[in-house]
Amino acid sequence: MPVMTEYPPGTPCWADLSTPDAGASGAFYGDLFGWETHSPPGSDASAYAFFGPAGTPAGEAPARVVAGLMPFTGGERPAGWNTYVNVTDADATAALVSQAGGQVLVPPLDVDGQGTMAMFADDQGAMVAAWKPKAFAGAGLVNEPGCLCWYELACRDTAAAARFYGRVFGWQADTSQMGPMTYTEWWLDGRPVGGMVHMDEDWPEGIPPHWMVHFAVADCDAAAARTEELGGQVRVPPTDVPPGRFAVVADPHGAVFTIIKLAAAG
Repeated sequence: MPVMTEYPPGTPCWADLSTPDAGASGAFYGDLFGWETHSPPGSDASAYAFFGPAGTPAGEAPARVVAGLMPFTGGERPAGWNTYVNVTDADATAALVSQAGGQVLVPPLDVDGQGTMAMFADDQGAMVAAWKPKAFAGAGLVNEPGCLCWYELACRDTAAAARFYGRVFGWQADTSQMGPMTYTEWWLDGRPVGGMVHMDEDWPEGIPPHWMVHFAVADCDAAAARTEELGGQVRVPPTDVPPGRFAVVADPHGAVFTIIKLAAAG
């Protein structure tokens, strides 16, 4: 399984789940992806925790995390997956976000010596976070079943998004034909770091611009069926696309994510 030890600046590096019920979310994703939850020593149920493959030895757990779990209580905040991008300076990134027409939702703050995070909304309202690593770089395992494999922005004005993310993270937008539709890849220093989908007239008006995380699975159809058995929903049924077979699903609390059997996986 690919192990990541560092991420170049401008690369999406982490995702975590905001949820009102950490126990129920842990059970759902544990069954669906084979994860178990690792909590820092001495923490309680309200603390940040990590997802990792079940059966990981305790000594290896910090280097083999796949995603985060962030409980919240009260308010009308919806459950959802958050995307983090590696940066060299969180304060400078926050300034660029404001200059580019976005909004700083959570100013840069230190996270227990692990790194500095900040949360933003881009100029169309899609939420994205910055992560300046210290002790913690990001996801330790990627691109295999049960792991993060892609990050994707869905928005209604792709030209505006290209300007915003180009200014904030230095990304270049490369749009090409993918089957019956066009698809944009975000490129940085000669490599793709994420994607972008145009929300055209076929998208319901009530769906706001957003970042979507993708998890690799061994069998997309089986994972979609299991999502429903566990109390989740299938929003887009299993569909073949050039990169593989994907489905868009939601967990029992409404957090939406994509599952995909990558074509390269056979």
